[in-house]
Amino acid sequence: AKVYDIEREVKDLNADQRQAIRQQHSKPILDALHQWMTLQRQKLPDSSATARALEYSLRRWVALTRFVDDGQLPVDNNWIENQIRPIAIGRANWLFAGSLRAGQRAAAVMSLVQSARMNGHDPYAYLKDVLTRLPTHRASRVGELLPHRWQDPSA
Repeated sequence: AKVYDIEREVKDLNADQRQAIRQQHSKPILDALHQWMTLQRQKLPDSSATARALEYSLRRWVALTRFVDDGQLPVDNNWIENQIRPIAIGRANWLFAGSLRAGQRAAAVMSLVQSARMNGHDPYAYLKDVLTRLPTHRASRVGELLPHRWQDPSA
């Protein structure tokens, strides 16, 4: 929690400033955590779930703490995890789409929805506009309807 408190304080600083503060404040906290985890691991039997969890983290310690040495790196990958979660959930749901073609159509629609989100559009407004315009839109200008080029007519 202390490391995340520090991250909230440095989020608006430039990368060099962020790195300096991380080195000064976050690194000692993480070093103490590493030492504690190592000591706790030595007290546990090899077969315990807690021992396996500690070993997992300790084996990846360099990667877990890489953000301390690089002010451009985020403290975690929560942002990207949240971006791909709907796709991962959708992938499981597509197994029950009814047929291969239905699954492919669902994947195409989900790709459009996520692309619209990633380009800052409201997916409903995007799909409503595109699906309304598509039947009369010139095939040579269909690229205008792609999420990265689309302009909201109501804006």
